Amino acid sequence: MDSPLRSVGVLLAGGVGQRVGLSTPKQLIEVAGRTIIEHSLAVFEDAPEIDEVVVLMTPGYAGRVREIVAAGGYRKVSKVVDGGASRTESTWRALAALGAAECNVLLHDAVRPLLEPRIITECVKALETHEAVNVAIPSSDTVFVAVPGPDGGEVIGEVLDRARLRRSQTPQCFRLSVIREAYERAMADPGFGDLPATDDCGVVLRYLPEVPIHLVAGSEHNIKVTHPADLHIAELLFGLRRAASESPGPAN
Repeated sequence: MDSPLRSVGVLLAGGVGQRVGLSTPKQLIEVAGRTIIEHSLAVFEDAPEIDEVVVLMTPGYAGRVREIVAAGGYRKVSKVVDGGASRTESTWRALAALGAAECNVLLHDAVRPLLEPRIITECVKALETHEAVNVAIPSSDTVFVAVPGPDGGEVIGEVLDRARLRRSQTPQCFRLSVIREAYERAMADPGFGDLPATDDCGVVLRYLPEVPIHLVAGSEHNIKVTHPADLHIAELLFGLRRAASESPGPAN
């Protein structure tokens, strides 16, 4: 299929920075001279493939994001909407805000501020021929299944084949009609609340298993700022990126 559809970046920024030891949303923490959400906004604003940006923000802080959008001149931002109590609820609210017209939707964790433009380009390109796309990187660690041990603790039950394992990142990208149908089925399922999916691809896998999810290569730098150490890592990675951009090219 050929897709001339507009592409909308959705920044999911509904969390609070409890795990980084703060009572305010971690998206508003400054890293490398900007708030985390500004870094993420800038990537989507500057991406030529993105036509529109919608932000889902922690309730009570939407006004602050609107101030950031106005001050930064982020012209692609069309809406700043209150997020929900969970990742899936925030996505559901985002889908409602997008309206009925078909489009490509790139759902991105706003606390992944080091997203590379290359990833957006490849995701939008992949959506020309696929209805669902996920960004992932190979697992560098051995992963195993823990099972109950004889003394009440845990022991290794099964070591998984690392060559086939991938670590999921964002954006996770879909045709609007596909992700909306998956969420409509999820919201109509009485058991979904007892066993919610941890991300949007999980919702599609459960409720539209016939839709294959194409993989695009992510990046080790596309980290999610979750714990205090992640703030320091992000600061260092931004410093490396800045140094690389300022270094002179090879002499002729």
